[in-house]
Amino acid sequence: MELLMEYMGKGMVIMLMISMPCVLTAAGIGLVVGIIQAVTQVQEQTIAAAPKIVGVFLVIIILGVGYVKLLTEFIVQGTNMAFQVVPSQDDYVIDSNYYKYTKPFTSEMTEQGNVEYIMKHPDKNNFIDNQGKVKYVPSTRTNNPTPNLIEKNKIMKGTTR
Repeated sequence: MELLMEYMGKGMVIMLMISMPCVLTAAGIGLVVGIIQAVTQVQEQTIAAAPKIVGVFLVIIILGVGYVKLLTEFIVQGTNMAFQVVPSQDDYVIDSNYYKYTKPFTSEMTEQGNVEYIMKHPDKNNFIDNQGKVKYVPSTRTNNPTPNLIEKNKIMKGTTR
């Protein structure tokens, strides 16, 4: 769960890194155009829109390659986590013999599942099959603390402090 929260936090930071230059450019151009409009007393609303659009467009063109690189690394790291890190953790993986202990639906579809039968015989509804239950045995293994995202990156790169 903490791995997901760290990944979501990194996504928020990347979103801010991408949007902040565009927002600051638009705000700066709006301030300059507002000062010029106040000095010249030209109060036209559409005058401020064109320079903002051009400025944000130029920022996207100049920094677009960096944005694509950031997003590509983020997506590669996310798919790496989804297909390699998460399945290797025991908490998220279904046991390999899971289907050995489950029954197919056809054997469970008996007359007891009929609504009319249930209404006529409320005391005979025996939906729990105690013979087929699998007993839960807790693991004797203790949980080891997992490293966070930064520590995992250092381990994968082989650099430690």
